Amino acid sequence: MTLVPEPRFFPVGHRIAVLVTEPVGVLDYLAPEGGVATGQLVLCPLGPRRVLGVVWGEGLGGFDAAKLRPVIRGLEAEPLAPDFLEFLARAGDYTLTPLPLMLRMATRAPDLDRPTAERRVIALAGDPPERMTEARARVMQVLADYGGASFAPSELAQLAGVGTSVVKGLVTAGTLAEMAAPRDLPYPRLDPDRPGKPLATDQQAAADALRHAIAGGRYGTTLLRGVTGSGKTEVYLEAVAECLKAGRQALVLLPEIALSAEFLDRVEARFGARPGEWHSGITRTERRRLWHMAGRGEVGLVVGARSALFLPFRDLGLIVVDEEHDSSYKQEDVVFYSARDMAVLRASLSDAQVVLASATPSLESWVNAASGKYQRLDLRSRYGEAELPDMAAIDLRGEEMPGSRWISPTLAGAVEARLAKGEQSLLFLNRRGYAPVTVCRACGQQVGCDQCDARMVEHRFQNRLVCHQCGETKPIPTACPSCKVEGRMAPVGPGVERLAEEVAARFPDATATVLSSDLFHSARALKETIAEISTGKTDIIIGTQIVAKGHNFPRLTLVGVIDADLGLQGADLRAAERSFQLMRQVAGRAGRQPGDAPGLALLQTHQPDHPVIRAILSGEDERFWDAEALGRQGAGMPPYGRLAGIILSHPDPGVVADFAQHLARHAAPLRDAGCELWGPAPAPIARIRGRHRMRMLIRAARQAPIQMAISDWLAPHKPPTNLRLSVDIDPQSFF
Repeated sequence: MTLVPEPRFFPVGHRIAVLVTEPVGVLDYLAPEGGVATGQLVLCPLGPRRVLGVVWGEGLGGFDAAKLRPVIRGLEAEPLAPDFLEFLARAGDYTLTPLPLMLRMATRAPDLDRPTAERRVIALAGDPPERMTEARARVMQVLADYGGASFAPSELAQLAGVGTSVVKGLVTAGTLAEMAAPRDLPYPRLDPDRPGKPLATDQQAAADALRHAIAGGRYGTTLLRGVTGSGKTEVYLEAVAECLKAGRQALVLLPEIALSAEFLDRVEARFGARPGEWHSGITRTERRRLWHMAGRGEVGLVVGARSALFLPFRDLGLIVVDEEHDSSYKQEDVVFYSARDMAVLRASLSDAQVVLASATPSLESWVNAASGKYQRLDLRSRYGEAELPDMAAIDLRGEEMPGSRWISPTLAGAVEARLAKGEQSLLFLNRRGYAPVTVCRACGQQVGCDQCDARMVEHRFQNRLVCHQCGETKPIPTACPSCKVEGRMAPVGPGVERLAEEVAARFPDATATVLSSDLFHSARALKETIAEISTGKTDIIIGTQIVAKGHNFPRLTLVGVIDADLGLQGADLRAAERSFQLMRQVAGRAGRQPGDAPGLALLQTHQPDHPVIRAILSGEDERFWDAEALGRQGAGMPPYGRLAGIILSHPDPGVVADFAQHLARHAAPLRDAGCELWGPAPAPIARIRGRHRMRMLIRAARQAPIQMAISDWLAPHKPPTNLRLSVDIDPQSFF
């Protein structure tokens, strides 16, 4: 257990402990001129380098203070709050992440070591240049993608992939202008007293309950469960308003950057100003600004991706986790953590409220609400006069479908009926690209990735094969890489691009748009496409799971799920839960507007009697969760038991296999703590980016000290050079 520092001021020359962002951890230094306080960010010497650190407390001692080096200087940033330091320590203990890595996550903003001052920025100032080159066009596109934001000259050049001379040329031409600007500015104040939308009776009751909880100023977690289109967003925005009235800060987490654009418009309409944004799509300048303003309490509301949870808020009073069931809240790289679970931890340390919002909550949240650990609020009907869509299965066993066709006659007839009435249809297939496999019909060889044990996916719009594990690409071959026979390469199976090809052939007079994350170079481009769809310019939407949540298409009355069986197979612990959530979410896109156009969702399946399909069609959510919970409880699986994954990788398969076996032979600390060890075994995708991977799985009772047992088990064993060992507490993926 990491000791959390007590707030304290240390005068110049005092011996202090500093946690640095390097793997060395906590080191002793001398306080600089002017002194420092606990939580203050400092610049420290480490060998010949300068590294970022945070004052953790009194020096550790143990050697001559005369040998200590002084801190170079304190940074011009608010000290990290005590509850935030405790959060980093507790989160590190829970996820078994070294504290320096946790600090690095909390300081992921550029130029924190630079003093606050004016800076030179480039912004749009005039008409496009008379001479438009390809490089200049890329610069103009970046400015359009970021809504005319200002940039440092080098940052603008880097984002556009051009030299700084191109940017300077546009300044000379009068298209751009260089100007002085303050480095960091407070955000506009959001007005919590502006009236929101009128609320229905159940919405008003839920909003009142959340207001009351926030007014109490204590920790609590609420599961806000409501059918798609029930107005969950309007309810929790009322909670945000109450938090702002109390003078505290609020954070809304969204699972996808693509959802943020529409949501920001709703926030601006409700509060009269836009909130702070935190995700990979914002500029370096904005990232630095938001980090500082969060620490000073000069941004009331932040909307962001999961990493926004590690911003240094001064007084956080509310965390909303929208679509709390979404798997993208789990980070599975470097630091393995669930933003949903860490949100609950952070709120408990800050006397804040958590709202977990979803139409299809995770089983963990459902069980916590059922046991009374979380409060539960239900919105059972759609907002206004809109009705939930009717749902039905199309039994593909009884449909006559030619080869290489995936739209059944029944579904095609439903699409044609919507086209005749001027309504929109959505065809959903959760598979990017054109085809998941490219095979040689001469020798049967499937084209695989050179760096991974994975088949490459054909992306015909890009005319490339792409590995969805490592991102490697190669041209679509005309001859088999194995037998060299020409003209026998064939795509197998459908992706959304291939589905679009079929739509064009079957409905030649209809306009169609494909929504897939790999087809948009920026969040802004995706926002513009979604806006066009909302205005009715598209007859048929073809999409992956990016369309399953957060979007509102007024004319959309038909949803067709092309392959409802896609996620039902395999040994994934959460396969049934995820399939249920995804299909219910995508079906909920239909018929969201009141009027004469009721929604219909049709699920194409070869297994109409599968329990998950039956649960989706019947609408008996509680019965599904009861059955799922009973099965998990009987098997001792989460949320009734604990799991931890151990992932080992190395370029040499023998090295990783030998060390995995060595660990398995010395697993007594796990057994002594009541844990079971399964494996080692090759990971389902045994090689990624040239590294061979082995997995082990640890299962324990809910109250077992699994983190302590894993630490005791791994501590005596030094991994071989270049072997990576990752610990994933509460794993969501088993690949």
